[in-house]
Amino acid sequence: MFARRRRNRILAAPFPATWDAIIDENVALARRLAPGPRQRLRDLVHVFVAEKYWEGCGGLELTEEMQVTIAAQSCLLALGRAGDSLFTDVMSILVYPSTVITAPQRLGLFEQPRTPIGHAQAVIGEAMLGGPVVLAWDAVLAGGREDMPGNVVLHELAHKLDMETGRINGTPSLPDRAARDRWAAVCSVAYARHRTAVANGYPTLMDAYGATNEAEFFAVATETYFTRPFHLQYEHPDLCVLLDDYYRFPFA
Repeated sequence: MFARRRRNRILAAPFPATWDAIIDENVALARRLAPGPRQRLRDLVHVFVAEKYWEGCGGLELTEEMQVTIAAQSCLLALGRAGDSLFTDVMSILVYPSTVITAPQRLGLFEQPRTPIGHAQAVIGEAMLGGPVVLAWDAVLAGGREDMPGNVVLHELAHKLDMETGRINGTPSLPDRAARDRWAAVCSVAYARHRTAVANGYPTLMDAYGATNEAEFFAVATETYFTRPFHLQYEHPDLCVLLDDYYRFPFA
């Protein structure tokens, strides 16, 4: 009840006109939304900016443009989904100016290494179970533009949806056993097909990084669903329908 009252107070304030301009400039998908979904996106962005903790890192001075851009790209994943939940595993967002060199990595319970364990790695985004989302601002801007095949915000926030179950295995929170069984059946086939194509050096619609494990496959498939939906529908029709039923994004 307290959370609902707090959100009502947030939404009672006018949506800044400058925020609309930022969204139009930096979030290509938002420019094509019909009036109804666009208003819902405004509401989600308003809440997201207010409820999450933000910090500029690596000498970056955090700006309103950065917050609104990241919030709008993030909330695309929530736009068509029912309920008031808004990324319950996201408490804080750390924004760096560019590629982040992380500390040497130990293999965690719910992750696989992207580089050999004990080595530092360069990343443009990272999501941590029960922890922050780390983003490189230049990559955020690039991913929001028209006709970009990848989007680091969509990728990392898809991981956060996955993590809402308390695990990271490529299966987000679903309503019942039948939905989970369907998810497993469709994704296992699509993932195996993608891994085989990558292993054999064949060109793939989805980024090759999606062959790393099931969690990365879900994140990469999410990027492709939002940025190249018609291509995904053609090459992976069952996967596209599954993601459409989950995200219910109102494509124009």
